[in-house]
Amino acid sequence: MKDFVAPPAAELRAPCDVMQLRRLGAMFPTRLSFLRVLTRALAQHGTPPQRHLWQMDTDGHGRAVYTLELFGRPYALVALSQDLAPEARSDRVIATAWDAAFVLYDGVPSTAEIDRIAAAAPLQEAGRFTEKDLVLSRANKSVRLWSHCVERLRSGAQPDPAFVNDVGYLMRTTAVYGNGKFGIADRALYAGRAGFEMSFMAEMLTVWLIRHFTHDLLEHVAGAGLEPDLKRHLGIGNATGLGMAPFLVTHPVLLNNWMMVRETALARVRAVPHLTVEHIASLQAHYERAGAHLEQWNVADVGAQAAIHALRKDWPGLSSHLADAALQAPYAMEALWQAGQRLSIETQELLLALMLEPFGDLVDGLAECLTDPFGAPNETFEDTDALRAALATQFDWALGIDYDDKTASAQFWYVSEEKREPRLGQRYQEPGAELESPLDIGRRIAALARDLPDDPEPLAAFLTRHPEHLLAVERVQIARAHPYSEVRGNLIDANCRPIDMLRSKLSLFGAAKFDPKSDLWTRVTLAQGAPLAEDLGEPTKQSWWCTVLAGC
Repeated sequence: MKDFVAPPAAELRAPCDVMQLRRLGAMFPTRLSFLRVLTRALAQHGTPPQRHLWQMDTDGHGRAVYTLELFGRPYALVALSQDLAPEARSDRVIATAWDAAFVLYDGVPSTAEIDRIAAAAPLQEAGRFTEKDLVLSRANKSVRLWSHCVERLRSGAQPDPAFVNDVGYLMRTTAVYGNGKFGIADRALYAGRAGFEMSFMAEMLTVWLIRHFTHDLLEHVAGAGLEPDLKRHLGIGNATGLGMAPFLVTHPVLLNNWMMVRETALARVRAVPHLTVEHIASLQAHYERAGAHLEQWNVADVGAQAAIHALRKDWPGLSSHLADAALQAPYAMEALWQAGQRLSIETQELLLALMLEPFGDLVDGLAECLTDPFGAPNETFEDTDALRAALATQFDWALGIDYDDKTASAQFWYVSEEKREPRLGQRYQEPGAELESPLDIGRRIAALARDLPDDPEPLAAFLTRHPEHLLAVERVQIARAHPYSEVRGNLIDANCRPIDMLRSKLSLFGAAKFDPKSDLWTRVTLAQGAPLAEDLGEPTKQSWWCTVLAGC
């Protein structure tokens, strides 16, 4: 067997640039986002979903079960749809009722198991689940678009493309729970299976199957079929709030690996010496598609819409670098990348996603690293001087901030007693700071630096005197080995925008059409443009980045 030889690569972008909150909040989905990885796996190693059970009344209330195989192993989505009063419909995590509830089941459920899930899943947190239940989710209809689609289909017409694009989904999830939540299976039970080794693959499979179910449910209620392009454009909505943000802080090695994959892919593409005719055609087509996608992306938030307008203005500025002559020159991808560095951060991040798109053969294999099989390193520091040196190298961003200033320490993270969900409090206006979660990494690092002795001391002796710094020392150990492990921002500052962390993680999932409702939560669309069940065998349907709907 020949030894593996890594492809040529440019220098990776510096963590001090990549991991800034501002840049994390400008990220876009790429072909290495988890949903794209999933649909490629389904196309190569899966079977199309089949209806195992369909017990729905004329209004679309009842139960359904879909089965498929991934790498030869069967899984099933159990879907429960119920009548929901308008006043009970809410995006809030505190809601207690939803239009639909779902479980991704390990295997093909028996009638008794379907009955068990039908009793438990609509209760969500209040239900009882087993290790056969891999993922738990719930969703509400987008009532305006749902009603419009039903009415148009019943009348013999198709839905209005502009309306379909404006909303983008028939149902919107408010949670997709995995990894042992509420008694469902711990990830350790299935993490070694083919197809599920990488992060969040079970959750992404659930989302894709829920989308398939919403299409079927609409056509059942309306008594007519959707045109395929409209159906592909109907993804799954998602409302995401603060609950997602702490994950990036509490999983530093995993965050590093996700970002390292992305940065390595970019570095490989930048080092390509010559482009083929196929590469050039793909780049140009996707560049045009991205411009059209930007035109079809509109949100209500004034600031977010201004950012979209700025992107629309910037994007044509790259056109000369995507002309035939420019792309036929040696190292055209590096030249394109450098041209983008004169533009906004948002444009740079969109350009990164564009540049990866034609190079699946070069970057797709990196998806195998989208996980954390080894955990944090256990190499310690020789003494406090070695620790001090690492602080100066890895955490200069955290030092020099006056955390005693009320602006720099205005907020605190905590977990609500009622819903066991992360929340953000105002330190000097609200009670509860004594219950603060340890997401104040920058402040802890600065406190560690202040207490380091002038003369070198064995680390064990120092921690014996200062056990309160153990977490900070662990973060420095991790950062020394994993340079992209830290969000480089003060997460308790008055001006911290948690939505930047939400967008970065959602883009890694594959979410698009970011629609912020505040600095604390956003709506997005998942799997918009993704292959339908009947598309899985068609390679041309696997490139669904920056989807565009004709007729808008």
